[in-house]
Amino acid sequence: MSESEKKLDATGLFCPEPVFRTKIEIERMQVGETLVVSADDPAAEDDISRWVTRNGHELLNISKNENVITFQIKKVK
Repeated sequence: MSESEKKLDATGLFCPEPVFRTKIEIERMQVGETLVVSADDPAAEDDISRWVTRNGHELLNISKNENVITFQIKKVK
């Protein structure tokens, strides 16, 4: 994990908490930093992906390990 990468564990939380916490964390970050979000709410995949696109950030990667979805988001603006 690099200096400019933050982690957010949203497992065990349900809509709208994972998106809400992602938003708060992104707002605290500097442009160019990366946030890795882990969530196990099935709705999080669509919710977080849409939020990232709608807010002009970059979704670098989505991966799934069993029921946990991991998002890698780059703050663009």
